[in-house]
Amino acid sequence: MALQPSIETDVPLARFNSFGVAAVAGQLATLRDTRELSALVDWHRSGTAAQVLGAGCNTLLAARRIERILRVALRGRRIVAEDGERVLVEAAAGEDWPALVEWTLSKGLCGLENLSLIPGSVGAAPIQNIGAYGIELAEHFDSLDAIRLDSGERRRFSRADCRFGYRDSAFKSPDHRRWLILSVRLALSRSLMPRLDYGDIRKELADAGAATSARSIADAVIRLRRARLPDPARLGNAGSFFKNPVVETTIVERLRARYPGMPAWPAGPGLAKLPAAWLIERDGWKGHRDGDAGVHERHALVLVNHGRASGADLLALATRIQAAVFDRFGVRIEPEPVILGGARA
Repeated sequence: MALQPSIETDVPLARFNSFGVAAVAGQLATLRDTRELSALVDWHRSGTAAQVLGAGCNTLLAARRIERILRVALRGRRIVAEDGERVLVEAAAGEDWPALVEWTLSKGLCGLENLSLIPGSVGAAPIQNIGAYGIELAEHFDSLDAIRLDSGERRRFSRADCRFGYRDSAFKSPDHRRWLILSVRLALSRSLMPRLDYGDIRKELADAGAATSARSIADAVIRLRRARLPDPARLGNAGSFFKNPVVETTIVERLRARYPGMPAWPAGPGLAKLPAAWLIERDGWKGHRDGDAGVHERHALVLVNHGRASGADLLALATRIQAAVFDRFGVRIEPEPVILGGARA
């Protein structure tokens, strides 16, 4: 039986974004049941194209008013197939990502432990190809189901279809933004293949005196993230705001002549990844503040809302940082968050 999605008017959005910036949705449609999809497509096609808002943890609302917002609140998670060690898990797009990781751990499944405590929804995870501590979602991705909002077409996307890259996927292209992700399937394992060489995971495990397990790795990652990143409930933020730029190794050589010891990591033939935090901090932005828009005092990648910053204020600060880093290093840094209602930084 077809159902109608919830549609509200003039809805304040501060509670729907982790920056806590004030904005208003002229119309806010909330999808809670796949039986609402037919009516949702009709609504989407009846006016200005809606902009999709997930958990709001990787989003900057750059305008005070956004005419139409679509929120996905689909719920559900289950094991859909098992083949020896391999286990296929499916989760609805509106599920909370950290809660999904905890659920997989409770089922004795391995693979997502390094991605613990990344804020956001399951549906947003493949769009961004989320990653942390040496792991990317793409490594455990199987497929996803989506609906094209301008036509109602339903489709299953394979890993190849998604064209995953570093914090990137096909769903960031203009054409693929018309697709709304409904559910995601992940291929996990009953056996642990630990990834401990990124960041301080190995040291954290040793300091805790913990044996290596999916649970102990997840706990180590959680402790590290909580120590380094501010709690959005206390200080508005969207985690790391800028992606680590991938550049030609010749650029790294040129920069190291000026800045000996500058860190970099291999990123493919002739390429290297530079830490955006190092570039931003070296240029003096760590702890900087423009009114209530600022850079966190402990982590140069994190833009924060000290109270009453608008999305436009934060976007202006991000644009200034980008320009300053490019002027000094000749390297462009790009934002990670989705920017709604304003020009991209």
